[in-house]
Amino acid sequence: MAGVLAGALALALTGCGVVSTKEDRRFAEKLAGTYYPGVLKVIEAHKLIPHAGGSEITFAMTDDPDAVVRMRVDADAGTCNTHECRGVMDDAVERGRSEAAALRVLVDTFRRCGHEVIAIEPSTGAPWIVASPTNASVTALLKDIGSCVRQWKEQAGSGKEGTEVKGASVNLASPSVAEGRPTGKKSQPTAMRLGATSLLAALSSHNYYSVGYAATDGRIDPGSGSARIVRPFEAREKFTEAVHSAVRSRLRAAHPRVQVSDYDWVWRLEPGTVDRVTGYVLYCEEPDGDKSCLGDQAVLVTADLHGEPLGELRHVGRVREGRGPLQLPPM
Repeated sequence: MAGVLAGALALALTGCGVVSTKEDRRFAEKLAGTYYPGVLKVIEAHKLIPHAGGSEITFAMTDDPDAVVRMRVDADAGTCNTHECRGVMDDAVERGRSEAAALRVLVDTFRRCGHEVIAIEPSTGAPWIVASPTNASVTALLKDIGSCVRQWKEQAGSGKEGTEVKGASVNLASPSVAEGRPTGKKSQPTAMRLGATSLLAALSSHNYYSVGYAATDGRIDPGSGSARIVRPFEAREKFTEAVHSAVRSRLRAAHPRVQVSDYDWVWRLEPGTVDRVTGYVLYCEEPDGDKSCLGDQAVLVTADLHGEPLGELRHVGRVREGRGPLQLPPM
């Protein structure tokens, strides 16, 4: 019966050939009115590629201001994600409600800890909060955030099977960047506003800290926070060029024909600091014909934020055989 109804709706709304976003939107509105009257409201429609494949429709839920529901509809075919629409819509609504509930746990937990969640990475679920760590405060701050992360993960997984925590991450934006961020329309669902592309682009267009936390026996260890500075592309390239150039100059004393690999390692903040980072630099003692240097030797380098090494280079030794896989020891 549901399939017949969906087909009838499609026939009523479409003709032959490629449908427009407008037609897919009207089809979605009819489906919402039939299966979830007064609950789902279409707020966006984006054409999918190929164009004949329908559109992604975004709904708000009138009974849950935090929830967003997304599904693919194809008015021309009378289907949703190539299937019968009722089941797809039911699944999308259930998923939207579940994600909204998880979002509330996250936001409420961090709010109780004194941190406002200003954005969420859709791909990882990592929250963005506002913080400005210093050398004097960073250790206590990361532990405080870690305690909050533990509470969040424990509440999010309470009573659920297969929810053992393996780790988590949090992004820290500076107060000045956070203040100037686009906040979106208040009429949009919370999940939509906090994951907006424009918001994430604004936050990541400046340096920010990404803090990772490890789990022990399925529980977040608040003291395990390890931070790194994430830089916009040009700033990252400038730092990498500076540190590679400085390392190359030092290595030339022992290896006049040394080549430094283009490999760009993750540079982590030295514990208890926000102005020193440590990472690996790979190199080849001499050129291997016209082959590019992948790096079969490595040094561990601590540098300032401009890429100037501090102290001696720590030689790790051989980390690759020929052009085989890289085998770096933990930092």
